[in-house]
Amino acid sequence: MYFAALLARTEDGWEASDTELDDVETLSDLADLAREASPDEDTVLVLIEQEDAWFGVVRVDGEEDPRIYVSDAAAAARSSYGEILLTDELLGRDPGNDDDLDALDLDGTEDGESDDDEDGAEGSDGAAGAGEAVPHGPVGDPEVLDDLGVSEKELRSMSGDAVGEIAEALGASDVLETVR
Repeated sequence: MYFAALLARTEDGWEASDTELDDVETLSDLADLAREASPDEDTVLVLIEQEDAWFGVVRVDGEEDPRIYVSDAAAAARSSYGEILLTDELLGRDPGNDDDLDALDLDGTEDGESDDDEDGAEGSDGAAGAGEAVPHGPVGDPEVLDDLGVSEKELRSMSGDAVGEIAEALGASDVLETVR
């Protein structure tokens, strides 16, 4: 089960809103969704959690590039929402290497079979390739919440209801509970 929420920092404190990620296909889409939640270009956090498997934090500050932390990249790679967060940059891959990964025989078929191109168009081959190249454990910016009172050590130690723990540390647990 997934849960996703937006926490927007305002002059009056944190405001929470439940969010549907069904129409979000890329990190850019997610960042745009976050920016819409705060017309004053305040800090917005997108908190995503798959129960007992992984959680992710995307921080958007105005027009700056989003900062991302994912608690378990390998678990997130098996999730459609996690795949949005696991960009080539976050995983330390060269974006130009996608063709090289597609050319590798990662699905166990014989060399030279033309099925690779068809599978790649459906996304299944790319997901398998990404799953094998994704590290187990956390990836991203572990200091994403430092200035908001959640240290790297605290963030790395969170499990279970990490979204609730983050909201509590930010003083936003009451507003988060209104959208849960």
